[in-house]
Parts: sequence; structure tokens; C-alpha cells
Amino acid sequence: MRMKKIEVSQLTENFFETISKEWMLVCAGNAEHYNMMTASWGGIGWLWNKPVAFVFIRPERYTFELAENNDVMTLSFLGHSKEARNIYQVCGSKSGRDTDKTKECGLTPLVLDGKYTAFKQARLVLCCKKLYADNLKPEAFTDASLNETWYGKKGGYHKMYVAEITNAFIQED
Repeated sequence: MRMKKIEVSQLTENFFETISKEWMLVCAGNAEHYNMMTASWGGIGWLWNKPVAFVFIRPERYTFELAENNDVMTLSFLGHSKEARNIYQVCGSKSGRDTDKTKECGLTPLVLDGKYTAFKQARLVLCCKKLYADNLKPEAFTDASLNETWYGKKGGYHKMYVAEITNAFIQED
């Protein structure tokens, strides 16, 4: 199997379902040094006359420092299989600082368009170029219950990244 490049405008994915129920791997870094983490928060939309993705990463995650120091990231969607769920579990619960998650999960890295690291096992990959980033702030919540429920006194506010979806790739049989 190999990845086939498609136009972003050809995407027909229901991202409400995909992100909330399937999840995704957010991968930041470069071909030589990258890390991925499982995410179930984020979205796809249209902003500044561009197709965009927005993702949220906590500063204590290893992926955070790689996202901060690189201009690109990928969103890899692996599907609903048991193997995919196991990969999401490992990548969501272990740190790349301590574990070679690529090896532990049996993932095969791919470099797409010369700079985007993704995985052969993905059924869909979105290649993204960062456009904007900002920290969530307690004073910016207009619904205080969200701040209390998700952050409370422990802090660790996510940083939101808005990135242009520059390319999409799908699994080709």
C-alpha cells in the first residue's frame, strides 16, 4: 500500500465523527527527529481563505516542544481497527522522551512532500503548516465551568495551533 496525494478540496470526511470517535495522531518535528501524540480535540475548517486544522497540545507533552520548534505537523488518521486503537493508546499514554513509540507501535514513518512526517498505517494524512499559535488563558473562558472542568487548579493550559492544510494523502490499495 502507498499514499496517494489528493486535493484538500476533495476531502469528504466527517471530521466531527473522525476526531471525536476515531482520534488522530498529531506528529511534529522533522524526518530525523519527530514525536506523535494521540489527540481527540481539534477541528477542521476555513479561516483566512485557507483550509485549516486546529489542534491543542499541552506544554508538558514532548510533542509540544517539537511543534514549537518546527513549522509543520501532520494529522494521521488510522481508522477504527484494534491495531489502530492500540497505537492511539500507546501514543496517548507514553512520552516520546522515554519511549520509542514508533518502534513500540510498529509504525512505519513516511516523509511526505519532503518535510511532513506521517505513518504508512494511516488511512488519511493531513499535512499542515503552522499559521498561528496561542495559549488558552483562564481569563478568556466565557464559560467558567469549562475552565474548572478541564483545568481547575492544576493549570497546564493547552496551546492552540491553527495550521493551513497544505496537502492530503489517502491510503491507496
